[in-house]
Amino acid sequence: MSGSKSSSDPELKAEDVEKIDHVASPAPDAHYDPRFVKKTLRMIDLRLIPIMGLLYAIALVDRTNMGIARTAGMEKDLQLYIGERYSIASMIYFVPYVLFQIPGNIMLRVLGARWHLTICVAGWGAAQLGMGFVTNWGQLCVCRVLLGIFEAGFFPALVYIITTWYKRHEVQKRLAVFYIVSIVIGGFSPILGMASMVGSGSSLLKGCITIGLGVLAFLFAADFPETSKFVTEAQRKMILDRIEADRKDSVPDPPTLKKVIAVLIDPISWSFGLMFLATTMPAYAVGFFITPILLSMGWSVSEALLLSAPPAGASMISTFAFAWLADKTKKRAPWLAVQNLICITGLMITGYTNTSGTRYFGLFLVNMGASGCVPGVLAYQANNITSHSKRAITTAITIAMGGIGGIFATTVWRQKDFPRYIPGIWATMACQFMMLILLGVNTYVFTRRNRLRRENKCGPLENTEGFFYTI
Repeated sequence: MSGSKSSSDPELKAEDVEKIDHVASPAPDAHYDPRFVKKTLRMIDLRLIPIMGLLYAIALVDRTNMGIARTAGMEKDLQLYIGERYSIASMIYFVPYVLFQIPGNIMLRVLGARWHLTICVAGWGAAQLGMGFVTNWGQLCVCRVLLGIFEAGFFPALVYIITTWYKRHEVQKRLAVFYIVSIVIGGFSPILGMASMVGSGSSLLKGCITIGLGVLAFLFAADFPETSKFVTEAQRKMILDRIEADRKDSVPDPPTLKKVIAVLIDPISWSFGLMFLATTMPAYAVGFFITPILLSMGWSVSEALLLSAPPAGASMISTFAFAWLADKTKKRAPWLAVQNLICITGLMITGYTNTSGTRYFGLFLVNMGASGCVPGVLAYQANNITSHSKRAITTAITIAMGGIGGIFATTVWRQKDFPRYIPGIWATMACQFMMLILLGVNTYVFTRRNRLRRENKCGPLENTEGFFYTI
């Protein structure tokens, strides 16, 4: 009805059509008691988000622990100052991390969420523990490769699981809270690293903690809505009804080779991946190089580790603020673009100002601009695809490209460019400009497709009746 109205009335704007669509369509949970819906969602939030956020926080800390370990003495002990050893040891993790993304998400459905997450967490915990016993640079690289293998199937699994429980415009706040937990723990990781310098070192401590969390994952991690046991049958039906009304993919469809190939040749899938690459590039650069940058400003090792935490606190606030705005306005691309500009500003300040205070302020802006884009891009991607098989494969592609962002960060932020890392800063800014271009292209494509569908000039978008892209 709204489609025919839009085509017959030339003065009716696209935004007005969208409002009519929302008014005319009943809410997905309209026939359920709102109190029942709210109570159930709160219960799901408490069961999913804290444990998922904690697990990912430990993954992120273990992944970027190299920067802390380097500051704490590993560079001297393993002679990482020779050539590009530090950058290579940091980068080599991402090779298996990228290669095992899609196989990992396919295995998620085979093993089930609990077993899959437990194997991933305990496996990378053992690899992190092993890093505490390495005696040379080669052994360190082996441990980093094992870390990448076990972490490969983890993050895409978390994102995939979370997005199966909620409607499209409820997702980014949840992903943001989940990611904020990792920001908080990751931000204080340098302080934890400082506290554990004595004795076995931070790798031993974090490895033991991670293996313990593997047991916790087996006991408490939630599965998919259709199989989880912590909800009642009435709650399960309500959750699946909401998903079906929102995007019509409450029933999982098995992945096939034909479906995998269809996703792999879809340029939109790769646009999300390139955006996530652009997002993770500054996030990894800060994770690996914030302590060396702070040391270059004249602070001591202890001061540099302590000063690594406040920028994470600022990014926690901005991440949730932008997620709230995105879900409230039901828009993704405009808010992502704003954060790209914040990140670019921070990079310029850190790279080209001369006083320690202004350079440190730049690190706040880089953190604030990069961190919020992580849940933002994931929500943008999740909002614009349907079917479980496509969601699993596209999520794996997106996060795999984020791993390539890690490879890029560790190769262009080079030791020989210390203390300002100007080539790395320009490479990171180039990624932000690329993302701005991709956001513009996707916005044009999605807006045009939505208009054509409302005017009945094309078939159902994403092969799903009633589906429209989120801009």
